[in-house]
Amino acid sequence: MPLQAGDKFPSGVEFEWAPITDPDPTACGRPQPYDASKEFAGKKAVLVSVPGAFTPGCQAYHLPPYISKINDLKAKGVDLVVVIASNDAWVMSAWGKVNGMKGDEPIYFMSDTKTLFSKNYGWAAGMGDRNGRWVMIIEKDGTISYAEREQNPGQVTVSGADAVIAKL
Repeated sequence: MPLQAGDKFPSGVEFEWAPITDPDPTACGRPQPYDASKEFAGKKAVLVSVPGAFTPGCQAYHLPPYISKINDLKAKGVDLVVVIASNDAWVMSAWGKVNGMKGDEPIYFMSDTKTLFSKNYGWAAGMGDRNGRWVMIIEKDGTISYAEREQNPGQVTVSGADAVIAKL
């Protein structure tokens, strides 16, 4: 059952990531677990799910506004933005790097291959193992205040940065 506004973010949610410690896209870090339930505690987090790194809609329309508007998000109290896809941790890290992330921004790129969060708590895309295109705002107390899924995974409307900023 997908999480909805008003629900608490569940415990035991882990993603996998390769933190960006070197902005060179050819430098590969070691994938490691990221305990989202623990790391989100006491923080306002935006969890963005995309069908895939480097895919046309995600690369052209979904990710760039989150990067360009990170200061607007921070000004509205957002502590971190976590972008998840079904790609592995190395691909997600490389995607962040080629989009200019150096590892010091509050935008993290994570893999949802291990916990299947999108299938268990989010909205699967109906495109095999790919994640759906959706977003959740998780408040500092763990309550989800906004949770919306794109009806057409090829569009970015309710899950885009502008929609999130309007709900903060």
